[in-house]
Amino acid sequence: MTDEEWAEHRPAVFGVAYRLLGTVADAEDVAQDVWLRAAAADLSQVADVRAWLVTVSARRSYDILRSARVRREAYVGPWLPEPLLTGPDAAEPVLVDESVGTAMLLVMEELTPPERVAFVLHDVFEVPFDEVAGVLGNTPAASRQLASRARRRAAAAKERPRATRPERERVLTAFRAAYETGDLEGLVKLLHPDVVYVTDGGGKVSAARKLIVGGRKVAEVLERVRARWALGHAVPCEIGGEPALAIFRDGAVAVIDTFDIAADGRILAIRRVLNPEKLTHVSVAS
Repeated sequence: MTDEEWAEHRPAVFGVAYRLLGTVADAEDVAQDVWLRAAAADLSQVADVRAWLVTVSARRSYDILRSARVRREAYVGPWLPEPLLTGPDAAEPVLVDESVGTAMLLVMEELTPPERVAFVLHDVFEVPFDEVAGVLGNTPAASRQLASRARRRAAAAKERPRATRPERERVLTAFRAAYETGDLEGLVKLLHPDVVYVTDGGGKVSAARKLIVGGRKVAEVLERVRARWALGHAVPCEIGGEPALAIFRDGAVAVIDTFDIAADGRILAIRRVLNPEKLTHVSVAS
């Protein structure tokens, strides 16, 4: 395989791994493993190289995914996917659709590993079920059933209407202004009364280990954390194809916030990654 061919297919290889594992570091490791295998293989008789690479990526990710369950159980506090920087700030091309958004990755985290593999391979990357079955070690019919169950869970997560992208960007602009100026009432107005605030510190930094619910309560917590951590300015960025905020401290990204915003423009959820190990690869200009 030439470097040019690998550059063309790498986003799909990485994309499968990230959707399955939810971690950039593991997805990078999988992409490297797939590259080494492809470089050593004779692919001259392979009819669809992309499909071959995607399937190899899924098989390796499936092995990691099953062992990752143990790591998740031992994780301190809520677990959130590692932020994947997309858009113009991304260091390299990334395949973006709703399946790399934080909300959808959290839905897939609730699936069994086989359901997740079947859904990602077939519904996202259009791999036929006979090849999905080869990865999972079952039958095409069984793989079809797994994907169907996963699809129903994913559909249920999308039932509530969400804001359009321009509306989300407008809301985040207003949120950023209220947050940076300490405008508590301004924050409360932007938050849904039942907003949920989730923080992922991974035991590496101080973070809430339980969900915080309620507009005023969340606004007050946001203000307390900003003061306690001496957080600086917030910079708009794109995470998983969605508008997000990177918040700086001492010149480095200390927080990534992703948001779930309803069609009426109120924020339904704020998901905050504080774990520094999940932010090392996020490079946002301050």
